[in-house]
Amino acid sequence: MDVPVELTTDLTLWLIAAAFATAALSGLAGAGGGTILVGVLFAAGIPPVLAVPLHAVVQFASNASRTVAYLRDVRWRGALVFCVAAVPAPFLVAPLLARADPDLIRLIMAAFILWALLPRVAFGQGWSDRTAMGAAGVLSGGVGAVVGATGLLIAPLFLRPDWSPKATIGNLAVCQALGHLAKVFAFIAAGVAVYAYPLLLAGMVTGVIAGTALGRWAHGFLPEARFKPLFRGILLALVMKLLWDVGRNMLAA
Repeated sequence: MDVPVELTTDLTLWLIAAAFATAALSGLAGAGGGTILVGVLFAAGIPPVLAVPLHAVVQFASNASRTVAYLRDVRWRGALVFCVAAVPAPFLVAPLLARADPDLIRLIMAAFILWALLPRVAFGQGWSDRTAMGAAGVLSGGVGAVVGATGLLIAPLFLRPDWSPKATIGNLAVCQALGHLAKVFAFIAAGVAVYAYPLLLAGMVTGVIAGTALGRWAHGFLPEARFKPLFRGILLALVMKLLWDVGRNMLAA
């Protein structure tokens, strides 16, 4: 299926800058940059059928680079369980996304961001590693194929009591990379023009890798107490923009 979108030079540069900035924010916070980036893609007017697979390719590169840094700490059995659970759903959902109402997807995205911002007790702490990884895979494959980003949703399942912080980061990175890769293949199989904009894709991939490196370097210079309000503010602004677009489209109909 063809998804032609007119990308001006200004929009292309703005999206590359957004990829860099959100990766830097993710490097500072440890997670959440992918959620902001897909929200930016939606808010910029990129149709969900293009925004989700484009985001998948970019975030695969981002998480793959983080995986390399923590490769020694990856628990490959858990990653295999995650992959088996995550792979089927994108292949079922991808063909449906092109026919879905874009405003409905924007509403789901806005609701997901709001849910991620709510204070809640971390779930899955009493589960076995296999159960936790399986649940994370199902959530990543099913929800991720619709809204794109699931890092904030599945991250609590990687806080295993016997895992070091490096193991948590490394396993979340490799599982996110595998989940995004499955989505890429699912959208290609559904006929979505994932590589229709190679310059934009290359620019955004370069941006997230550079942004991740910057975020890691700057992590020690920004107190967490100052970062959290900024992070939440950006997400809330994206929610308002998504809801504004939906309301405007409904009034114009």
